[in-house]
Amino acid sequence: MEKVWLKSYPKGVPSEINLDEFQSLVDLFNQTCDRFNDQPAFTNFGVEVSFRELKSHSENLSSFLLNEFNLKKGDRVSIMMPNILQYPISTFGILKSGLVIDNINPLFTHRELKAQLNDSGSETIIIAENFASNLQSILKETSIKNVLITSVGEFLGLKGILINFVLRKIRKMVPKYSLPNAVNFKDAINIGAKHKFKEQKIDKEDIAFLQYTGGTTGGVKAAILSHRNVLANAIQVREWLGENLKFGEDLAICALPLYHIFALTCNSVVYFYFGANNILITNPRDIPGFIKILKKYKFTFISGVNTLFNKLLEDKNFQDCDFSKLNITIAGGMPVQKSVGDRWQKTTGCLMVVGYGLSETAPAASIDPIDGETFSDTIGLPLPSTEMSIQDDKGKILSAEKEGEICIRGPQVMRGYWKNEKDTKNVLTKDGWFKTGDIGKMRKDGYFQIVDRKKDMIIVSGFNVYPSDIEEVAMQHQKILEAGCIGVSGKNGQELVKLFVSVVEGETITEDEILEHCRNNLTAYKVPKLLEIVDEIPKSNVGKILRRELREKK
Repeated sequence: MEKVWLKSYPKGVPSEINLDEFQSLVDLFNQTCDRFNDQPAFTNFGVEVSFRELKSHSENLSSFLLNEFNLKKGDRVSIMMPNILQYPISTFGILKSGLVIDNINPLFTHRELKAQLNDSGSETIIIAENFASNLQSILKETSIKNVLITSVGEFLGLKGILINFVLRKIRKMVPKYSLPNAVNFKDAINIGAKHKFKEQKIDKEDIAFLQYTGGTTGGVKAAILSHRNVLANAIQVREWLGENLKFGEDLAICALPLYHIFALTCNSVVYFYFGANNILITNPRDIPGFIKILKKYKFTFISGVNTLFNKLLEDKNFQDCDFSKLNITIAGGMPVQKSVGDRWQKTTGCLMVVGYGLSETAPAASIDPIDGETFSDTIGLPLPSTEMSIQDDKGKILSAEKEGEICIRGPQVMRGYWKNEKDTKNVLTKDGWFKTGDIGKMRKDGYFQIVDRKKDMIIVSGFNVYPSDIEEVAMQHQKILEAGCIGVSGKNGQELVKLFVSVVEGETITEDEILEHCRNNLTAYKVPKLLEIVDEIPKSNVGKILRRELREKK
């Protein structure tokens, strides 16, 4: 197929990338650490970890996992924590061991946590104590045998002691738990140091991550991402950003959670490779606290989603930050409003560019050129070594300006879904196209635009919410007969989850009862913001929920 977009490529960006530059993510990691040595790699609450320290800690952790837990290449290790220094240490320690990372949202309920752990088959988890009670409640129902536990302040010295006291005693953010066989994270590193570290043989085709996306039928589903997938995407993004990145000079704000593929690739790989100091934001929901951190740095890069950028702009103190060094702002994860993009540029002096992709594409498939003058309403141009097409329901590639399903082909595309051949076949064609489920079009100049979503998926603050998951949980309530879920537009363009329920004959139920049930079984961002009790949920003659009719009801 003709790559029309190449005619619109920014100057200096190659059409193809060299995938032989690194043997694995571990190879990239080692080269980077050796190059930048004592420069800060990650900073959290003002405390720095250098590239040298990061390498040492990760190797000691690797030695512990392999020698004390006796893990073998390909075993899965789950990570469940916010953005703290232990996260990158864990990431690189696991990868250096030849193991597979299962990233878990730390805000998951016990139901969601159990489902993901059982699907991944993970026998080991590294978890922050804030979420340990959740693990305790379902531990016996999983395959978990080994637990490493840490606290937010464990690597923060004297400051960490104070932070832990506040979180435990004042804010009551560490519920009581009992995990008698758990090993302290720092203890594990110290024990690992007593073993001689041995580099493992790791190939590009080895699995690096199981990146869970949610399931279309109420279950869980993980994209299998190899070292090659993530390396390819990192190199693609690096080539796209080009001279705007300066080796050893950048200061990157990491506000998105590292368990999210966006931050994982962008911050932990791309900006890491350039020797940037990644500032880890542990609680970006605390906007005043977040802005206080931003004021301390002349940051050069920030990534986020529409809702995060909008909340920052709404706080009058944000304009007092120093934007003099900011040269790259990338938005993704959800549609970005033009008003937000325009306000961001006016406030910061930095153009906001939009990236498009999914967990299945590690994640970036296309990005707007960063040398533009004003915010664009497109999702940019396909990255080097990436093909994008618009296809009809029969897989025919459509011409420019025709609407159809956005499909992606390239080295960053996953090899398939973990233990899920059926869903894999539904989205990956024999000739290598990944079917995104998004409806879009390609302009004559090669820029792509999203028109609509083919799937019923709802995107809340950059996270996927599957209606079937909400419906399944709702119908677990003994008084609820049926449930239907849709996304509706809220203020500032944010999608809201709306739930419709019908009640079992002879029963009565309040909205508060329904919402409390949802809060107990769903992560906060999945809990419906709108609720309507109806006589009947509209269905087709074969029993399928007619969400189109629910949308008409809204």
